[in-house]
Amino acid sequence: MTEVLSPTGTTALANKLGAILGAEGLLTDEDSRRLHSADLFGPGGAVAAVIRPASIEELSAAVTEIAKEGLALLPRGGGLTYVQGYVSQAAGAVAVDLRRMNRILEINEQDMLITVEAGVTWMQIYEALKPRGLRLPFFGTFSGRGATVGGGLSNGALFLGTARYGTSAEIALGMQIVLADGSILHTGQTAIRTASKSFTRTFGPDTTGLFTHDAGALGIKGIVTLRMMRAPAHTDYLSFGFQDRDAAIEAISEIGRSELAEDCYMMDPDKTRTALAAPSDIVKDAKTLLKVVSQEKGLLRGLKAGAQLAMAGRDFIDSGCYSLHLVLAGRSREAVDADMALARSLVAKLGGKELPNSIPKAGRADPYSPLDAVLGPTGDRWVALNAKVAHSDAHRLTEAVEALIARYTPQLDENGVVVSRLLTVIGNHVFSYEPVFNWHDSWLPMHHASISPGMKSSVAEPDSDPKARALVMKLRGEIVELFASLGAQSNQIGRTYHYADILRPESLALLEGIKASVDPDGRVNPGALGLGA
Repeated sequence: MTEVLSPTGTTALANKLGAILGAEGLLTDEDSRRLHSADLFGPGGAVAAVIRPASIEELSAAVTEIAKEGLALLPRGGGLTYVQGYVSQAAGAVAVDLRRMNRILEINEQDMLITVEAGVTWMQIYEALKPRGLRLPFFGTFSGRGATVGGGLSNGALFLGTARYGTSAEIALGMQIVLADGSILHTGQTAIRTASKSFTRTFGPDTTGLFTHDAGALGIKGIVTLRMMRAPAHTDYLSFGFQDRDAAIEAISEIGRSELAEDCYMMDPDKTRTALAAPSDIVKDAKTLLKVVSQEKGLLRGLKAGAQLAMAGRDFIDSGCYSLHLVLAGRSREAVDADMALARSLVAKLGGKELPNSIPKAGRADPYSPLDAVLGPTGDRWVALNAKVAHSDAHRLTEAVEALIARYTPQLDENGVVVSRLLTVIGNHVFSYEPVFNWHDSWLPMHHASISPGMKSSVAEPDSDPKARALVMKLRGEIVELFASLGAQSNQIGRTYHYADILRPESLALLEGIKASVDPDGRVNPGALGLGA
């Protein structure tokens, strides 16, 4: 890593950027550049520098100067991705780290809008809104302690609230986007010269939608307005077990179609075990237990729930069942009870057995996992893939992927690669299948940067295992090809999933036309979405 800012070693640009961004806003040291040249999957070409603007004005001014030098820009949020979304194989780009743009600019309770800088985390928003009795409909991912709003919108983030309210895209109303030349584009209602609030996004064509799930390929998100909701007054939890995979899939789809839950997810037997397999941490367990009790409305109810979590949390996983987990919420206790009764009835018809609700209860008690979760409990690395299809295609997708994985089972076993699955629903119309690969291998810079000192001291970094890593990459690539052949949708497109190359000609022409309009030289995240690779 020797190149800084440009192949010619220009110092004039560095001086200009330093004047705009200050000492904390421009990083050219080797460690910082190495960290920003890799994600949680693998390294790419070395970046020339890292800019860390503290406002949209600084971002715009810095991008304007970089544009004059013709350097590529790689926008980055929390960095907690494994799809090469901000990692280019070409060296010499400028990484744009947005985490210093972390202010909540306005909470407008009258209009139910929150406006934030793109580097704000989902956890920041959750904690700011909770005392007001407010929440986002979709309110982040389990990685929301470090994952940012800008990164989530670029990657189609989903999980918390997704079964009822959809993904990050559904809550975005307007954005301020810094384009390749440094200009600032307004989307949504503030695209209108006289409008002061992004209170809607569909006056004319939906320009906000263009920049959701765009992998950061069309521009750099600077400011975002999201819609809020009043937090549900009552929440409860259900878990069920299934011995039969097909019945389990039918159950999760039926729960999704019935719109009963805010969160609805299923773990295969291995995933269920992994969720509760970490060494017991008495302090952490006690804190989670206190949160479980505190979120119950009555003391007696809370104590009973806490006792169930403490006594039954790790005991029910040995039978090897597919476990379905639901979070149900509503305005009244009666409404939640009615939804729970219907969920129990639907599951019973499909042969499911009710289990202690330890997993969803603990998940909502502490919704944003410590970033130690970028590694497995024994220091193993992991990467995931995902495919979304209509409910009617759920079995076809699952069977096709499982058949492919089965062909690799001997090699996976030989190399210590464990495959688990996470199934979810999005709204009432989408089924999601996510295979996860765990293996022991040396850590990447982002792993080292994310995990806590406690984990570093208690878990040893494994030796490098290029053979297992190559096997994961090979199988991962074949599964990506399979997803494309089935017409599936995937979030976190990055540079991993097919997109531009599988579009119909007319759709590709439109996408390329938009890209040419906002980034005529192809300098913003080249290669993402399959554009300018």
